[in-house]
Amino acid sequence: MKNIIALLYVTTLLLHAQTNSGKQIIDLRGNWKFEVGDNKQYADPKYDDRKWGEIFVPSDWENEGFPGYDGYAWYRKTFTLPASSQNKKLSLRLGYVDDVCGVYVNGNLIGEGGSFPPDFETAYNQEQEFLIPKKFLRPDQTNVIAVRVYDDRLNGGIVKGKIGIIEQSDELEYLVTLPEQWKFKTGDTPEWKNPSFDDGKWQELIVPAKWDFQGYRDYDGFAWYRVSFDVPANPPGVDLVMMLGKIDDFDEAYLNGEKIGSTGRIRSDGSVSRVRDEYLDFRAYDIPQSAIQRGKKNVLAVRVYDNMLIGGIYEGPVGIVTQKEFRKWNRNNDRQRTNDTPIDRFFEKLFEK
Repeated sequence: MKNIIALLYVTTLLLHAQTNSGKQIIDLRGNWKFEVGDNKQYADPKYDDRKWGEIFVPSDWENEGFPGYDGYAWYRKTFTLPASSQNKKLSLRLGYVDDVCGVYVNGNLIGEGGSFPPDFETAYNQEQEFLIPKKFLRPDQTNVIAVRVYDDRLNGGIVKGKIGIIEQSDELEYLVTLPEQWKFKTGDTPEWKNPSFDDGKWQELIVPAKWDFQGYRDYDGFAWYRVSFDVPANPPGVDLVMMLGKIDDFDEAYLNGEKIGSTGRIRSDGSVSRVRDEYLDFRAYDIPQSAIQRGKKNVLAVRVYDNMLIGGIYEGPVGIVTQKEFRKWNRNNDRQRTNDTPIDRFFEKLFEK
């Protein structure tokens, strides 16, 4: 029964997933370096791949000279970032990968699709796209993409879809764009919400992105995110909204130590209410005037509880917008919860039992 629930949960994520919009600035369709087998050194941008063969992407590797091959293989590709895009929000669109992929840019893991053995989980029917943090890119230099792929059976590889570097076109005009990496720690300590708390030894995670591929695979329970940012002094008195995208499963958000919003019920003793489909909710919390410090450094702390499977702040939009901008975005995109699909109704009835 647990496996059935897990499968249906993942299917729900796929049904509700949406590919980010944007324009392609680098076309990566074509020949990539390719090597069967598995060696983590292949992710190193300094690795010498001159003796590797080449394979066309996208295509089944069975049609590119590797009929019947199941198992691990690596792809590598280089690109140079245009000067006009160096300060833009970028992502790597990888199309459909059969069955599992791990994606590196200049040696940094930026995302995974599916799950590698021993906890194998295919993602062959999910289009893969990953945010590339600016700090991982090399302006005016050669950048290296390395993709680790595992195929369980039948066709394998980067099999279809659009392949390229995408310049994201935000649907929102942010007053404050939050950093792409936040401090992170598992566990649950109330003082972590305090702006004066020293999080210097915490790990940094990409946000938004699942925490699973960032060193916390199969972690369920409590964890905290923290991020510091500046807020402009003007315009004063304008009502603001904190956008935190989608979080799996429950959350409480604190700005400069003041609670500004929550989704799901986390009781004072640390227990939680029944988890339903809160992971599908877009978080948008009004910011009280008392909570924000204009013209100064601000600290956002987000307490997260994950019930099962993936966890964390896994999908955007993330940032601070005006109330007027939020209303326009919400109206244009109809971002209300829509738990009226057959599978949503199944979960509602299942968890009521």
